[in-house]
Amino acid sequence: MINSVVEPAAALETIIDGRTVLGIELGSTRIKGVLLDERQRPIASGTHSWENEFRDGVWTYPLSAADDGVRQCMAALLDDVRRRYDVDLTTVASLGISGMMHGYLAFDEDGELLVPFRTWRTTTTQVAADRLTAEFGANLPLRWSIAHLYQAMLDREDHLERLARITTLAGYIHGRLTGEFVIGICEASGMCPVDTTTRDWDATVVARFDELAAVEGFPLSLGSVLPRVLCAGDPAGELSEQGALFLDPTGQFRPGAPLCPPEGDAGTGMVATNTVAPRTANVSAGTSIFTMAVLTEPLHGLGPEIDQMATPGGDPCVMVHCNNGASELHAWARLFSEFAAATGHPLTDATVFGALFGAARDGAVDGGGLLAYNYLSGEPLTGLDAGRPLVLRTPDGRFDLGTFVRTQLYSALATLRLGMDVLSEHGVEIDGILAHGGMFATPGVAQEILAAALDIPVAVGETAAEGGAWGVALLASYLVRARDGETLAEFLARTAFADASFVTVEPDPMQVQGFATFLQRYRTGLAIERAAVEHS
Repeated sequence: MINSVVEPAAALETIIDGRTVLGIELGSTRIKGVLLDERQRPIASGTHSWENEFRDGVWTYPLSAADDGVRQCMAALLDDVRRRYDVDLTTVASLGISGMMHGYLAFDEDGELLVPFRTWRTTTTQVAADRLTAEFGANLPLRWSIAHLYQAMLDREDHLERLARITTLAGYIHGRLTGEFVIGICEASGMCPVDTTTRDWDATVVARFDELAAVEGFPLSLGSVLPRVLCAGDPAGELSEQGALFLDPTGQFRPGAPLCPPEGDAGTGMVATNTVAPRTANVSAGTSIFTMAVLTEPLHGLGPEIDQMATPGGDPCVMVHCNNGASELHAWARLFSEFAAATGHPLTDATVFGALFGAARDGAVDGGGLLAYNYLSGEPLTGLDAGRPLVLRTPDGRFDLGTFVRTQLYSALATLRLGMDVLSEHGVEIDGILAHGGMFATPGVAQEILAAALDIPVAVGETAAEGGAWGVALLASYLVRARDGETLAEFLARTAFADASFVTVEPDPMQVQGFATFLQRYRTGLAIERAAVEHS
């Protein structure tokens, strides 16, 4: 959403003077770049679509696809600037890189990738995650980088003999641009536990991991394999000559701009929704769906449903992460779109989603006897290491379009609700939820259903669909525009959200009860999902 309020002449002057900031995020289905003016308003953008692949039991993207995708995204953004303002974008005040969190990117001393990128969606690390969770006394999720590293040790993988460093997708692209081996602290907290007091890796965990590695015959220093941890506002290098040519092979875009620490999509989502202060929380709904809730102090003794993490500023927060989000809903939307085209009446994606979400409003509030599971991949929160998307109905169930779509939306939110219940049991108090992601691009419907599913007020802002590219651009702006001693929360309140508009929906009691009925059926039906995995 490019801000129509910005005067083209003012935007042009900002571009010519080099006062814009740039954010690029590598999401699960789209790489997006956003250019902001000095008031944090989007004035140009560029996108590139890509998809993960399932190879040899691993969800992956070729790094060549990441490299090319970033260039294609940048080229689209440069073209957008040229088309809108009839000028070439040659430099920015600052820039930032974000990407899908977690996973495993392993390199040797020469920067050669040792094994295909193992993304957050890969669930082959159960044994390692269980052992590390027991060792550390806190949940160590399957998707975290050191779970992948330890599993590789347990599996005696040959590549470990040449291992020099591991990082994430955002860390990798940041390194291509700057030559720096660093990581933002929120992204870091999804690789290995961090200490929110020291704003660094948890020294006890690192030392114990080295001991465990030695027992397996792989003596290494985890601290030297992991990138250096930085917080929001810390300088993280400058765009090098090689980095500028990586972004723009034509040579139009010049080196020299400073970069903020590379962050994951969870952290940039927190920034994009202004939920970096204690007692705030957000829900991000995309290929995965998760909640980030900021704490007043660290929690201990949490179960396997909850991840202990850090905000981009280094404060304690927790994450409820569900591997499966809106992908199955998108698959059904594609099917309906194909049907429309087959009848000779092709429809745009926006029209298809608008019609489906609009129908959901009239669906049975309890799912009408329908049941759905959106598990394209495993779902650790419900104990499944693989997935099979399912739709089931009772013979006397209500089978109409509205109830079907509502059930799909319920399915996308049910696992999240199970994790949020655990947070409530541990006394975590949340004043409200801010929601963002493509699911909320259609006004109202998903917001109403989320409020009912979580039984908590849900707010959606004007930038709900802008996502992490805007969030990391704000982090880049914070790097160069924060006042002395100004916290990230204070900076966001003063700038991007000073005049922000939000629409808040209170949970409707009838829908709350309807979702509760569906959720009970969902819990019972998990046995069906497990059987489908075991027998197909």
